[in-house]
Amino acid sequence: MPKINVYLPDELAEAVRDSGVPVSAICQRALEQAVRRVTAIRETALGDLDDAALAARLPNFTARARATLRLAAERARTAGSTMVGSEDLLGGILDEGGNLAVQVLRALEIRPDQIASELARHQQTEADASGASPAGAGASGAGSAVADPSGAGQSQRFTGPAANALELAVTEATALGHNYVGCEHLLIGLVAEPDGTAGQILRSLGAELRLTRRGVVAALAGYVHLRAQASSAAGAADTTALAAVMSQQLQPLLDRIQRLEERVNPAPGA
Repeated sequence: MPKINVYLPDELAEAVRDSGVPVSAICQRALEQAVRRVTAIRETALGDLDDAALAARLPNFTARARATLRLAAERARTAGSTMVGSEDLLGGILDEGGNLAVQVLRALEIRPDQIASELARHQQTEADASGASPAGAGASGAGSAVADPSGAGQSQRFTGPAANALELAVTEATALGHNYVGCEHLLIGLVAEPDGTAGQILRSLGAELRLTRRGVVAALAGYVHLRAQASSAAGAADTTALAAVMSQQLQPLLDRIQRLEERVNPAPGA
């Protein structure tokens, strides 16, 4: 039977040894689950899939995540492309608007209009390149797709970087112990994916991977806490008010995380 090395942080490795848990069996089950999800992502042809069809293909994706995928497909279709790129996924997150990923970005001091501006600039650059050299359009490492002026009658699929970002989103959700994949996991996947346009834009605006991941964890913890408070106090929570309060409470926590990381990993020469 083939052997795969799994690297763990020192504290977790020690805890695993002390607990005596069946590592191989647990890893196999987790990997089997992840492989099934990833395979479903790669085989998904978007085309005219409605929400029910997407829910059947990607049962672990939240309603907002599925809406993001549909909006991403629409962005690509509007641009005349049969392929959905990582930049379309990022644009889909912005277009959906009410998801946790947008709140995390704001807490990281990255405004949606900044991202929208960068996406528009990239689209214009791609359009200029396509006009100058049609044969070379879409051949970049960022995974941009060749534009099809009609785009009619062809199923849409994800570019390599977009598929990788979705795979990373699934991996992040699994690693966090979540039985769903939301826009917040997709945000981490886009930041972590090295070649796609979305990751390049996000990283250039300051979305460092570790801080983004910690921001998502903090946001989820704050969201659950605030939902519980709102439910006990009023029986329901207004989404807009909840998002505003969460953003206010998340920023100090992110600042604290940043200071702790700077203490643990001081800059060279500090």
